Amino acid sequence: MTAASAEPPIRLLLAEDQAMVREALAALLGLEPDMEVVAQAARGDEVLAAAREHAVDVALLDIEMPGMTGIEAAGQLRGALPGVRVLVLTTFGRPGYLRRAMEAGADAFLVKDAPAAQLAKAVRKVLAGERVIDPALAAAALAEGANPLTPREAEVLRAAADGAGNAELAALLHLSHGTVRNYLSTAIQKLAARNRAEAVRIAREKGWL
Repeated sequence: MTAASAEPPIRLLLAEDQAMVREALAALLGLEPDMEVVAQAARGDEVLAAAREHAVDVALLDIEMPGMTGIEAAGQLRGALPGVRVLVLTTFGRPGYLRRAMEAGADAFLVKDAPAAQLAKAVRKVLAGERVIDPALAAAALAEGANPLTPREAEVLRAAADGAGNAELAALLHLSHGTVRNYLSTAIQKLAARNRAEAVRIAREKGWL
């Protein structure tokens, strides 16, 4: 009898805008005998096309990328390629990021500087149908509570982060001047901030923008 053929390697996509970090991750994960990095992306808006083209099994996505965040890319993958498992990596342990990633359909959420063996273990677990979450981030997310901002309030606050005035924001978001002012005022109150700049800082620190 012939020996049974070995299982094909797990096909990985790495999305990370910092080339050195991406290549280091690819090298480390490539050492795993059951894994192969078949695609890399430097932008969030390249993820879906790369995942389709290379028939990946698991996508490892950084959060902060040009074009589209890793959380937005996770949502795209979940909608278009539900069979692809998604592991979100972050440099910043912001509890709001964890909630948003899970809501977008991510299967795992880990800090980027986790040991390669831990990442490889997480890849195998998500393929087996498990969910993997960094325990410290999970505890922080529970302690922090839910994002108090509505999607519209977050959108207006995000747009205000560049210092645009209410009139500019109204034109940009196709809202009335008064509506923009009301959204900003409510967001500032919810975040117990003194002004919009402080509200942006608080929301960003918590991963709500």
